[in-house]
Amino acid sequence: MAEIPEFSRIVGVGSLPRGGRTIAIEADAAEREALAKRFDLVAIDALQARFALRAGRGDTVLVDGTLSAAVVQRCVVTLDPLPATIDEEIEAVFADAAADHDSVEIEVDPLAAEVEPLVDGRIDLGELAAQHLLLALDPYPRSPDAPSPVVEAPPVEIETRQPFAGLKRGGDGDAEG
Repeated sequence: MAEIPEFSRIVGVGSLPRGGRTIAIEADAAEREALAKRFDLVAIDALQARFALRAGRGDTVLVDGTLSAAVVQRCVVTLDPLPATIDEEIEAVFADAAADHDSVEIEVDPLAAEVEPLVDGRIDLGELAAQHLLLALDPYPRSPDAPSPVVEAPPVEIETRQPFAGLKRGGDGDAEG
């Protein structure tokens, strides 16, 4: 049995209206706490997303949206709490995982995100938001109060000996030859 993510908002996309569909989601306190634990954060004070879903070509579903979050990370030097605000754009393309994509050509923008699997005609918008939150986090948050990194002096060039530098071909004529 598949494990249900901490922040799950499953949406069926089998029959999207012609103009698409807009969905807003927000994580409650328990979901934010569970996600903070999963992502090793001090806290997630707010997490919300807004998505526009519309039918694409070849039975794909295009998802565009925005993610807003207020998180507290730990400084990598001092371990002090470090608040951060995240505002991210989200673009995703979903296609039916069970479909035979070899027989049906799906036209997707090459600059767009990878095609994600659409399982049983459903998308988990909560997990999509959580994954984008993780990608948007600063991997090395640093407090302005953290001591600056130690800068090592550049290595001193050491004169290298060249023991055979004095020997030259056809030099002094000392050698018999």
